[in-house]
Amino acid sequence: MNNVVIISGATSGIGMACVYKFAEEGFDLVITGRNEKVLEELQKKIENVRVHYIVADLSDLSSPKKIVEETISVFGRIDAIVNAAGIIASGTIENTELKDWQDMFRLNVDSIFLMIQEAIPHIERSELKSIVNVSSVVGLRQFPGVLSYSVSKAALDQLTKVVALELTVKKIRVNGINPGVIITNLHKRGGMNDKKYADFLEHSKTTHPIGRVGRADEAADLIYFLASDKSGFITGQTIAIDGGRSLTCFR
Repeated sequence: MNNVVIISGATSGIGMACVYKFAEEGFDLVITGRNEKVLEELQKKIENVRVHYIVADLSDLSSPKKIVEETISVFGRIDAIVNAAGIIASGTIENTELKDWQDMFRLNVDSIFLMIQEAIPHIERSELKSIVNVSSVVGLRQFPGVLSYSVSKAALDQLTKVVALELTVKKIRVNGINPGVIITNLHKRGGMNDKKYADFLEHSKTTHPIGRVGRADEAADLIYFLASDKSGFITGQTIAIDGGRSLTCFR
């Protein structure tokens, strides 16, 4: 029987790359996102494993419970979770509205807190027992102009570490990744137009010491490693996959 993984944020970027990676590795998939058309297309494309999609907006905090309950109804088990859904927005301490701050935390922190909490009774029955959270390099280093996003990702990193420590008694492993700039739709959804995003990617070649930006499949490979039993002695770690950006003060 295949392991079952829940992947949020599956309709684009790192989440979508994880869909293909985990399918390649023989996992049955529960994929979630807001775009039903993309979810349907993914389900049709992947033929070697079972795929069940759930249309869900994780800013609605009833969604984690729905996702977990539907996963158990369809597959009867949860072996791993990849929390890849997230949003970004620009803003400083002077111009960030409280509502925007709260919206950022609702999706980037609160929904993941609830997803893990709802899944614990089920995932502890698995042999794999693995959770991976997608954070950001801004959780490790400070950059002006993305205040609420930065603080939400730092909170997510701390959530990862504390929950990992608490769940060792259940043998559930919890880890996170901290990507640098990865080519996805995240920044466009956060307000960048095509020209600004192209300029941002070009500039990012200078802020990442390795001299390029990252690919979603590279992040997915790391996530799969952390979710798999190949990393069975690793828990509570937040691992930078950022071309060295977190080592520098470049801006």
